[in-house]
Amino acid sequence: MNNIQNLFISIVQTPALLVGILAVIGLILQKKKATQIIQGGIKTFAGFLILTGGAGILVKSLDPFAKMFQFALNVQGVVPSNEAVVAIALVQYGSTTALIMFVGMLVNIALARFTKFKYIFLTGQAMLYVSCLTAVILISAGLGRSFFTIILGGIFEGTLLTVTPALCQPYMRDITGSDSVAMGHTGNIGYAISGWFGEHFGNKAHSTEEIDVPKSLSFLRDSIVSITIVMSIVYIILSLMAGQEFVEKNLSNGTNYFVYSIIQAGTFAAGFAVVLQGVRMILAEIVPAFQGIAMKIVPNSKPALDVPIIFPYAPNAVLLGFFISFIVGTISMFIMVALHTVVIIPGVVGHFFCGAAAAIYGNAKGGRRGAIIGAIINGLLISWLPLFILPVLGNLSLASSTFADTDYLIPGILLGTLGSAGKFAVIAGIFGFVALVCIISSMMKKSQKAA
Repeated sequence: MNNIQNLFISIVQTPALLVGILAVIGLILQKKKATQIIQGGIKTFAGFLILTGGAGILVKSLDPFAKMFQFALNVQGVVPSNEAVVAIALVQYGSTTALIMFVGMLVNIALARFTKFKYIFLTGQAMLYVSCLTAVILISAGLGRSFFTIILGGIFEGTLLTVTPALCQPYMRDITGSDSVAMGHTGNIGYAISGWFGEHFGNKAHSTEEIDVPKSLSFLRDSIVSITIVMSIVYIILSLMAGQEFVEKNLSNGTNYFVYSIIQAGTFAAGFAVVLQGVRMILAEIVPAFQGIAMKIVPNSKPALDVPIIFPYAPNAVLLGFFISFIVGTISMFIMVALHTVVIIPGVVGHFFCGAAAAIYGNAKGGRRGAIIGAIINGLLISWLPLFILPVLGNLSLASSTFADTDYLIPGILLGTLGSAGKFAVIAGIFGFVALVCIISSMMKKSQKAA
């Protein structure tokens, strides 16, 4: 049993392997030649490894950014980091988390098959983290580690991961120019809200990607060049704030702090370039392969993929969103210090990935102004909502880290609030959530038939 559980966890924690297997299944269902099946499976697998490798490079280059920032401002508090808080939680909730995740995957496929929400969530680590959050809240609410808790948690997770891509899809069509791929990230609720604000308060006529650049500066149109220059300036300013002694003693292993800053900026740009290559490979392989699954198992379904999948469509918005979101988080931190609340220190990784995506969504229907508004809105959400999720996390609330993205924070706060009202309240809330999704799906089917 332990070996099977370990194998399952290992597969779903490795999105490249999970999606590679699904690509192979899709090609087999289309009765492709063996050579095409092998090629499609390997290229999808390799593409995801390239994408996650690039994301890893980005995260690694942002680590000294965060350390210099905290040292320069001398602030202590809670740092939102999904990876950190889940690593702590899995020690105590690991088995329940794995089983909830398995049930959640089955619920996701079933809902995609029988409702109008045709999205198969394929971001493995996100599924694991949502399962972990669900396990923590349900057990903290007094439901224990029973079989019923696992089923209940799986129903909640599977339903959540089915409907959140649907919230984003109207904006994904504008971002990607097609309806063949969906967003499978745990910032989906925030992205949809950012897109809505961008659409209603922005101006689509002026995109972030159409910023006028003088001919003498035309080289800045190359995203890798512009990212390297901008990030170099930011790293140099931060290293000056932190001080030469701190950087060279604690971060650079003696390398000159100025040189170290430029290297980190270049590393960040290199990670971005790797992500772009991975995205190209994935889209070239997974969408055609997924048609086999869509035709046979879940008709008209779409793969919901991780957030870097949209970065190539608006690289200017990526940088804009990151900086605006991080600034919002920093200002929010100082307000918390003044209010004497728990201090949420802006997590650089969360503000980069979620801030970038929020700006892309805001830009999709609201142009530059929409991108700025979207990044501000999402920045406020991920800065202030962690204050409200801490009380519902049981003994995990004492950790120095917490969940970072809106799809943990908003559903987690709601589920935790129900849990604090008693077992029956949380059970009724979860089944009510599923019923609401089914009712909305039924209404969508009727309106489609009427049309």
